[in-house]
Amino acid sequence: MFEDIQTELTDDQKIELAKWFLLNAPAGEIQYVAKDVRAILKDENVYKKAAEESFPSYNKSHLICLELPYRSGDVLITPFCEVDKDEYIDPRTAQVAIVDHVKQVCKDVRPARDEELPSAFVEDYRSAMDAEIMKYVSEAYPKGVCSVYCTKGKDVEEPGFDFELVVVISAARHSPQNFCNGSWRSIWNIEFKDEIQSVEVRGKMQVGAHYFEEGNVQLDAKHECKDTTLIQSPDDSAISLVNIIRHHETEYLASLQVVTCSCIALHPFLSRHTSYLKLPDTTFKDLRRKLPVTRTLFPWHNTAQFSLTRDIEKELGIGK
Repeated sequence: MFEDIQTELTDDQKIELAKWFLLNAPAGEIQYVAKDVRAILKDENVYKKAAEESFPSYNKSHLICLELPYRSGDVLITPFCEVDKDEYIDPRTAQVAIVDHVKQVCKDVRPARDEELPSAFVEDYRSAMDAEIMKYVSEAYPKGVCSVYCTKGKDVEEPGFDFELVVVISAARHSPQNFCNGSWRSIWNIEFKDEIQSVEVRGKMQVGAHYFEEGNVQLDAKHECKDTTLIQSPDDSAISLVNIIRHHETEYLASLQVVTCSCIALHPFLSRHTSYLKLPDTTFKDLRRKLPVTRTLFPWHNTAQFSLTRDIEKELGIGK
């Protein structure tokens, strides 16, 4: 039946379907999905086009981190550091990585050009912010990575003009051998408004987790927030802004109410919040009917032993 349906699809329809599966792959799993999509399509040209259109968007939305050649550092793949097609700047090392999106590797690296870097005035704020956010991330997120970019006003040379920085934090824990993967992504837009001597902060946070041992459980939680502070010196501004980020991220993590116990093992940084430790026996129970607690895997291979299965078969008239 599937073969009959497949023959009715045009190449463009196949590409759109393939792109949907690739773009919706859970964190760290797009290569596994791509392998299956490729096998199903059985058409290298269709797969190649779908992959070339999907991987760049996926990599940027998931804020993946790639190692630079010669172990010279890491680069985050984000929309904020894209200087050209397949080229992403790392402002910390002033290098530009040339990326193969489908293979998810850095092919080469080159020095950043002067016009790709912020002015000395803006760089003082950017580098101070980068130093402070690195301290925070190293404490809060095991294996977390971060970067700070100037997205507006990078040519500003002195006070009196507006500019904007973007802080990106990405932390992932991939453990497919244990049937679980997860990620944390947060983006902080920091707009310096000279006329009113204030800094406006807008944050977007996203937690994703996928547990697939004899089942398929996914968590995709998002949150947005705003805050403000005063413009100060680069170092003082950085300290104040990182405190704001720390406050909102900690508050958000503590307020999350829907998560499975697998997320605790998946995200060590979540387990530091005591609210999560009670979730398996409190919140998670409230989401379901009261059933005996066996603490064993659900026997998907033999569901007939449960009365619910028999009731459904009887209702649908499919029982023996």
